[in-house]
Amino acid sequence: MLYYLFQFTERFIHLPGGRLFQYISFRALLAVIISLVISMLFGGKIIKQLRKLQIGETVRDLGLTGQKEKEGTPTMGGVIIILAILVPTLLLTKLDNVYIQVMIFTTVWMGLIGFADDYIKVFLKDKEGLKAIFKVSGQIVLGLVVGLVMLYHDDVLVRMPKADALKHNYPIEQTIVNIDPAKSQEFVYVKTALTNVPFLKGNRFDYTWLIQFVGDNSGSLIWIIFIPLVIFIVTAVSNGANLTDGLDGLATGVSAIIAATLAIMAYVSGNTVIADYLNIFYVPYSGELVIFSACFLGACIGFLWYNAFPAKVFMGDTGSLTLGGIIAALAILLRKELLIPVLCGVFFLETLSVVLQVSYFKYTKKKYGEGRRIFLMSPLHHHFQKVGIHEAHIAVRFWIVTIFLAVFTIITLKIR
Repeated sequence: MLYYLFQFTERFIHLPGGRLFQYISFRALLAVIISLVISMLFGGKIIKQLRKLQIGETVRDLGLTGQKEKEGTPTMGGVIIILAILVPTLLLTKLDNVYIQVMIFTTVWMGLIGFADDYIKVFLKDKEGLKAIFKVSGQIVLGLVVGLVMLYHDDVLVRMPKADALKHNYPIEQTIVNIDPAKSQEFVYVKTALTNVPFLKGNRFDYTWLIQFVGDNSGSLIWIIFIPLVIFIVTAVSNGANLTDGLDGLATGVSAIIAATLAIMAYVSGNTVIADYLNIFYVPYSGELVIFSACFLGACIGFLWYNAFPAKVFMGDTGSLTLGGIIAALAILLRKELLIPVLCGVFFLETLSVVLQVSYFKYTKKKYGEGRRIFLMSPLHHHFQKVGIHEAHIAVRFWIVTIFLAVFTIITLKIR
């Protein structure tokens, strides 16, 4: 909204400094400040209101040190994160941008699913929360929306040399959008299911390769592969974030680091010069995602003020499902979804630890009549608690691991 206001006033009134809103970097930095202020300033008031409404966490006794002390800590604090993301997004971004529209839908939709889950647990006293079928259905709906937009929206394009587009028969949507005088190379915008992935020639992968056996119809049938993949990614990452949210500040800190990394990726994908240098796709109109990622980063850091050990508030599923959904959708929109196992390595390991624990327990119970465990407890962070490591140390060390994975993820952009 502020973007359009300053654009209007600059045209007719020429206010000093009005042109600053034309720059993505300025709006992104302002977004971090506004989201920080909202989460830190209003966060305390929201926490007091949650206490007043007696919206406290019910803790199951798992035999973990300091666990029972958390009983009664306000939960559903994810509303602070959602508020701190949406307000600066609405103020500072171009709301007619398809990528921003998808991210607003993602934030609101996943927030509603998480809120319903928390509401059932807290107010209806049902420890199971929202039934799995409804939760998964909500994630499938989000995956469908993101997948369909990526495949069929007119503004979702990538830029490539015209010679490459003609060689691979990619449908050209806009002809000759740029000419590089140094290389005498013509560029075009194409609609394609290409994505960036390291270690492969050209730093790219075409999903149509997976169904090339169908012949010339592979392009029109790409949804058979792409849509289920997007649904899987959304479901896996949102559930991974949910499983990681088991220690004070753990999921919040990890998500903040991932948000900063995605902001960098959005910036390089929306800049023609840097995208060409790194040999990744220049994605038109994706620059606005830098601002959304900045809102996401500021919201996480601001919430960490209250969520760090000892936590004054928990995000609940309202926050954790939303964080995971946002990360998944951002990565897909930026065509970096195949980097998620690396960037979201902590989420991946937490989820893997649960899958391995449950699978091995069932297998050994069937084979030996007694279930056995790989870890002392899953998810993985509880295993380290059982070993005797303080939860604050576990959280910080997981942040450090995430920083390493984030740096490695950025480095892979140049590996091909």
